[in-house]
Amino acid sequence: MQTNNHGLLWQYRLVLASVALAFVVVGLGAFTRLVDAGLGCPDWPGCYGHLMWPETSAEKQAAAQLFPDSPVDTEKTWPEMVHRYFAGSLGLLIVAITIFAYRAKKSGLDVPMKLPVALIALVTLQAAFGMWTVTLKLLPQVVTAHLLGGFCTLSLLWLLSLRIRYRFTDIKAYQNRGPIKLAFVLLCVVVVQIALGGWVSSNYAALACSDLPTCQGQWWPSVDFAKGFSLNNEIGPNYEGGILGIEARTAIHIAHRLGAVIVTIVSLAFIFRLLQNHFLGSALALLAVLGFQVGLGLSNVFFALPLTIAVAHNIGGAVLLLVLISIIYKLYKNNQLNESRVV
Repeated sequence: MQTNNHGLLWQYRLVLASVALAFVVVGLGAFTRLVDAGLGCPDWPGCYGHLMWPETSAEKQAAAQLFPDSPVDTEKTWPEMVHRYFAGSLGLLIVAITIFAYRAKKSGLDVPMKLPVALIALVTLQAAFGMWTVTLKLLPQVVTAHLLGGFCTLSLLWLLSLRIRYRFTDIKAYQNRGPIKLAFVLLCVVVVQIALGGWVSSNYAALACSDLPTCQGQWWPSVDFAKGFSLNNEIGPNYEGGILGIEARTAIHIAHRLGAVIVTIVSLAFIFRLLQNHFLGSALALLAVLGFQVGLGLSNVFFALPLTIAVAHNIGGAVLLLVLISIIYKLYKNNQLNESRVV
């Protein structure tokens, strides 16, 4: 970073630390869902009335009296609370970034201000979704929205880091204009696919198809898209483990598979356009992440959703999203420079 201002350098470091912590939070969120620990604590923000979770026999007996319908399962309480504390720490970091940006702005420094404010609003909403995830007993709409909120928080933090970095560094300009429109099409497709992945997870549809390339031994098994994608879920039932029938879960799973095919096709088209315009580094980076993510998705089916691979698949989706955001920002700045030259 080519700047003599130590304050801006520290802000950049703080944002990068937040990006790293956001990755941890996304991974912990995936881990919590996959080990069925979303309701490991029946209350919020504490756990059975504790700041951490009940550990001693006396604490567990007291918890059983307070929540007779939710027996203490330590294997599920600690993932939920660890996730909450890491998410809370991320919120505090975002508050610090916003305060830092406000003070820097008052001192006359040219620093982004809108993104930190947006992040404050988003992390507040995320806290609400975290609470509703528990109080509404893993309602799929809330769980999926909470997942998307986590990805959005990570994306905005990464975009903030790019804005700070490129504001105070020289940008290499390419003679060719990049395929920015196709990049945004791919971004929309990837976001939809991430949402589908969240819907698969929140409705426990990951194992609805255990074979490839067929599903349940058929190219097109019996499916129920109407029930699988209905948003009229009742508030009240406990959605842990899912309540949909196999046909609805199969529909959700197949939709995610088809989404993966569409993402791959659009990504390859975009990579080809990048190569045509001599953005070799960006093309290779996107191709590597795409191949890794497709491999993880296939492994989830072949090996019946092993925990490590399933968590890695969630993180891989986040990496794919950030790589794409980086490329889009690079193309945007490059196209701006080319336009200024023409003028």
